[in-house]
Amino acid sequence: MANETNIFAALIAHCKEYGYIFQSSEIYDGLAAVYDYGQNGAQLKKNIRDEWWKSMTQLNDNIVGIDAAIFMHPTTWKASGHVDNFSDPMIDNKDSNKRYRVDHLIEGFAEEQKAMGNEQLANDTITAMDALLAANDYAGLKKLIEDNKIKCALSKTCNWTEVREFNLMFSTQIGSVAEESETIYLRPETAQGIFVNFLNVQKTGRMKIPFGIAQTGKAFRNEIVARQFIFRMREFEQMEMQFFVRPGSQMQWYEYWKTERKKWLESMGLPAGKLRYHNHVKLAHYADAALDIEFEFPFGWKELEGIHSRTDFDLKQHQEHSKKKIQYFDNDIDESTGKAYGNYTPFVVETSVGLDRLFLTIMSLAYVEEKWTKEDGTEDSRVVLKIPTKIAPTKLAILPLLKKDGLPEIAKELMDECKQSFHCFYEEKDAIGKRYRRMDAIGTPFCVTIDHQTKEDSTVTIRYRDTMTQERVKMSEVKGLVLGKIG
Repeated sequence: MANETNIFAALIAHCKEYGYIFQSSEIYDGLAAVYDYGQNGAQLKKNIRDEWWKSMTQLNDNIVGIDAAIFMHPTTWKASGHVDNFSDPMIDNKDSNKRYRVDHLIEGFAEEQKAMGNEQLANDTITAMDALLAANDYAGLKKLIEDNKIKCALSKTCNWTEVREFNLMFSTQIGSVAEESETIYLRPETAQGIFVNFLNVQKTGRMKIPFGIAQTGKAFRNEIVARQFIFRMREFEQMEMQFFVRPGSQMQWYEYWKTERKKWLESMGLPAGKLRYHNHVKLAHYADAALDIEFEFPFGWKELEGIHSRTDFDLKQHQEHSKKKIQYFDNDIDESTGKAYGNYTPFVVETSVGLDRLFLTIMSLAYVEEKWTKEDGTEDSRVVLKIPTKIAPTKLAILPLLKKDGLPEIAKELMDECKQSFHCFYEEKDAIGKRYRRMDAIGTPFCVTIDHQTKEDSTVTIRYRDTMTQERVKMSEVKGLVLGKIG
């Protein structure tokens, strides 16, 4: 576990050094739990998002995409339950003034007990916590913390405040005059933008049940205990799809999307052995089934994607609060009655994956520190990002061996030919070995070197990132070769 922690720390440093992720507002000492994506990170993030969007809206003929606004009418969040219920139980240590989410504090204690071999105590503690959370028994939660002598990580004391709720939504005001402004919220999820547009999309798209509406976009949660780099942030991006189905068929579609989403994650390079299903024991009040697809991060198994059967709760809530009829007329024949299904409120199966978390999984898998012994007996090493070729930020580095003798001009010809089809990078500074290592660290799958032989026979050396092998190919074949690997 210590080695995993060291590797994760090295990955965080690597992300900054090679233009993937920066601390937000770093020149002002940063803003906690908020991050900026650098030039390579922004491109990788876009490539992941594009793959998800294609898999949902292009490869499914009954799913369409929208882009709803971040700001929504405040009644939206009253209807969804976020105004009254979107909160976490928190507790403060009086000596350190450090605030904890109660479930994180107790889960941390349980993990420590497991590491010490106290498996039964750990399991009993989690079971008790789940029961107390379900009952909203905050006094019981505090007693559980005190009975187990759970200490603050900073003060090492058990001097705790009462447990109390903390709403996670960010609020702001809309309106030109302060006295007449109205409180609205930065959306804590993207799903509600889909639900309030159900009728618009269904009617204008002439959509027939079952069908889905997909969306990607920013969401905001005032996480008090944001942690583990970009795993839990205050500003993050979701990729969600709400699939509207006939009442009574939701379990069939729940099982379908459970399988499909895991298959898609594997297609993105995530090993099956590092993914698992975790069924929810405590269901949200609107759900009749829910699970997480968990990934084994360097800091343990954590949620990557959620699959939820949300019943008809959301559409009915918005119908009640808006006073607008939100139903679907189904003229298909019900075989059990011989009549058309008629009007009903569709049920919903949701798939929701965090783009930032998926980014982190891919980077966690890609980051490799390699060491080997060369033929002359000396040691060599490199740090490489083995990002899957189809989503790598830069696909091809074009490197003239020298900055003279017409080699840069030939290299730029190849650059002009390839950059219309995929992202390329041109560099002529430093020795070729250093440039290879830099491209390895950035995660570029292919490097092409232009040398003097190129002038003679129009061939180039192409080097493969993962194996470091090299071969001589015709310069005219480079574009097709890379496109073939991307596909």
